[in-house]
Amino acid sequence: MTDMTKTAPEVKAPEIKGVPETVTAAFDEFMEAFEAFKDVNDRRLGEIEQKLSADVVTRDKMDRINRAMDEQKKVLDQMLLKKARPALGSSQGRELSPEAEEHKAAFDAYVRRGDEAGLRELEAKAFSATAGADGGYLVPPETDNEIGRRVSIVSPMRALSTVRTVSTSVLKKPFATAGLSTGWVAETAARPQTNTPQLAELSFPTMELYAMPAATQALLDDAAVDIEAWIAGEVDIVFAEQEGDAFIRGDGVNKPKGFLTYTAVAESVWTWGNLGYIATGAAGAWKTTGPSDTLVDVIYALKAGHRQNGTFMMNRKTQADVRKFKDADGNYLWRPPASAGQPASLMGFPIAEAEEMPDVGANALAVAFGDFRSGYLVVDRAGVRILRDPYSAKPYVLFYTTKRVGGGVQNFEAIKLVKFAAS
Repeated sequence: MTDMTKTAPEVKAPEIKGVPETVTAAFDEFMEAFEAFKDVNDRRLGEIEQKLSADVVTRDKMDRINRAMDEQKKVLDQMLLKKARPALGSSQGRELSPEAEEHKAAFDAYVRRGDEAGLRELEAKAFSATAGADGGYLVPPETDNEIGRRVSIVSPMRALSTVRTVSTSVLKKPFATAGLSTGWVAETAARPQTNTPQLAELSFPTMELYAMPAATQALLDDAAVDIEAWIAGEVDIVFAEQEGDAFIRGDGVNKPKGFLTYTAVAESVWTWGNLGYIATGAAGAWKTTGPSDTLVDVIYALKAGHRQNGTFMMNRKTQADVRKFKDADGNYLWRPPASAGQPASLMGFPIAEAEEMPDVGANALAVAFGDFRSGYLVVDRAGVRILRDPYSAKPYVLFYTTKRVGGGVQNFEAIKLVKFAAS
């Protein structure tokens, strides 16, 4: 057998450079790091095959490259998010209806000067029972939509899930516990009476999520500043972080219920109302031999209709583990994004990075795979509200910004988990 430690060329770990000037440059650096990672990992596997253990230097180098890839991916994600933000200047060029123009002008007057007469009149016309300074005022629809769009860019769960907008505080969804009764009959044959379906109900209450950006009076007096864009830019990240955490591990108390907080049971004994899991076969770790077998099992635990829409979800540390996995032909199972802004893939399925997912550890549910659009429901109550507060933090003006959001699992067949346990 060839001694790979002697014949393999030296591979240098990529250095973390300065912040790239363009998204293209950042993506090129990420791809260079992946090529270096593959070379060093191949060397590590060759050393294990020959000496039953990898050289310490090789392992350290691979860990450095893994960290470099994660750092470069963070930089790339930040650049893409910044690119998605609108400029802070005026909103000239946007075509708005006369009603939207009126709402925008009234909202601008309220935010800049505290003049609420225009908004009171508009919400009175709309028969808004909750209008008034005590509860704040609705932001213009364009700002509401812009906040939702950018929150989806940051929050993987919102981007992957079904999102419903409601006008009430609770969405109730009925479902048949045993499915619908069906059968085959001849064209002229009598249709036998079906059994009365047994219906149950899922309830998705909305909870209040808030942020409180502050502004100086000088900023508010600057006519060149688009106040709507400023507010959207201030609250989108914090809303996305809070939502992302709640949709994954929220306990359902004054927040949405995350899918990881539902009861998880072994796939072999799965029942409706629980999420099924596949155990790795090793306590707190991947199996030493054939670790990717667990991923194959969790993929095929989903029914075909959900599998074709499947997405893996894990954090960066777990993704660093699966980058090392190969198939029987020596091909890497993890593939980098095809272009900037696209997700990486694992065994042909996209990977959603969610830092709220737990690290690999004892009994951790660190990997999820599923058709999240079928499996998880996000409920938005229509409207984002703003309450102007010029008194609490003088000389700053605070803007108490609230929205109501709920969420929970709506199809327990559509999401499967990987549990890092012996069984």
